[in-house]
Amino acid sequence: MAYPVTHFEVIGKDNKKLRDFYSKAFDWKLTDAPEDYAMVDTGANGHGIGGGIGPSRNGRSSVTFYIETEDLKGTLAKVERLGGKTVMPPTKAGPVELAMFADPEGNVIGLAKGM
Repeated sequence: MAYPVTHFEVIGKDNKKLRDFYSKAFDWKLTDAPEDYAMVDTGANGHGIGGGIGPSRNGRSSVTFYIETEDLKGTLAKVERLGGKTVMPPTKAGPVELAMFADPEGNVIGLAKGM
């Protein structure tokens, strides 16, 4: 089974500035979501993926992409067997469930179920 990339997010200290920048630079349509988050519609009509822009919870900026899987725990176990590390265990986020891992180089990648 292939695991598609289904979502991206841009997180930063100045959420309003990031929203303004990306919406104007790329003509992205932003829709408000809970917790000062904005869902991104890139307007690509089925080409590419949507994403989100939101505030940092730890004071650091980041860009993350999310890989869809039906088995978050199983995928995290596989990642760990291959040298990665779980950063965030499976966590409910509204209608989806998310997890995060660091690859062997320390890059943080998201996993999503139900996107």
